[in-house]
Amino acid sequence: MPTTPSSQNRSETQDAPEHTDATDERTPLLGRKAAKIDRLAELMGRREESDHGAGVWRTALARMRRSPMAITGAVLVAIFLIVALFSPLIAPYSPTAQTWGAEVFPNRNVFVGPRAENWLGLDNLGRDQFSRMVIGARQTLLVGVVATLVGFGVGALLGGTAGAAAVLGGYWGRQVDNVVMRVIDMMLALPTLLLAVTIAALVGPSLTTVMLAVGVAQVPIFARLLRGAMLSQGSRDYVLAARALGVRKHKIALAHILPNSLGPVIVQSTLTLATAIIDAAALSYLGLGNPDPAFPEWGTMLADAQRFLSSAPQLAVYPALAIIVTALGFTLLGEAMREALDPKLRK
Repeated sequence: MPTTPSSQNRSETQDAPEHTDATDERTPLLGRKAAKIDRLAELMGRREESDHGAGVWRTALARMRRSPMAITGAVLVAIFLIVALFSPLIAPYSPTAQTWGAEVFPNRNVFVGPRAENWLGLDNLGRDQFSRMVIGARQTLLVGVVATLVGFGVGALLGGTAGAAAVLGGYWGRQVDNVVMRVIDMMLALPTLLLAVTIAALVGPSLTTVMLAVGVAQVPIFARLLRGAMLSQGSRDYVLAARALGVRKHKIALAHILPNSLGPVIVQSTLTLATAIIDAAALSYLGLGNPDPAFPEWGTMLADAQRFLSSAPQLAVYPALAIIVTALGFTLLGEAMREALDPKLRK
């Protein structure tokens, strides 16, 4: 009967997640961290539709338009993107020009605050603080986007391989999935910032190092998320129908399962941008960022200002607020997308 192989296929595709859950129970900290990722992977596995037959993304977009959290996050992200993309046009002065160096005396705690020609005042070397903040936004966007792409690319490769092997590979495929996911679990068990600091310290301080370190630290999140989404899609009827029709396994994985599993990964990308911005600022603060003063970074500016907290606290307040507000914008937008896609929260 045709129902017998279908039930066997369904049981085979459900074995791998149960094994992972057992592993997470043996490591409570890893289990709690992985549970959040697995929950997001389940969101797109349930293709519920509204009364009007709208797709899941259209329904999520309609929910986000009514969400104050999504609107606030979108406004903050839009402002940041505009400033970062058009920073050479917005910045009135060069970020390295020490035009007003004669007016600043850090040794005597003499600084220049906000005024008409310098909206945010001057730093300890007589450079325009507003221009450095604006140019720093572009560096922050570059680090965040490149780091997210690195984490997404490598994580999708590992997670897609593990997910396809677990769903379509049979016994040997599940063995490949176990090996890949144990490596991912070891990476996931390490704090993200600690992993990024370790990589940056080994490679050396540079902008490329920051992007690489932050990107590699995000790999296990994307890998586990995509693998979980593919396992959820692997037991659906369209996959079983394709296998019954004799469609090649690699075509099923690449043309059917993978495209339908990218939804939660896209949502995670928004949240990863916020994490990447904070991690990049932390690495720059620790002296592992770009040492070139021609490319100011908010983390480096925050580190330089700690010597003058008592006499010029605004030098630390400006970059700190920029980091917080930017990360908050991406976090609000990502959380709003997650809630909009969660079937439990739909009405």
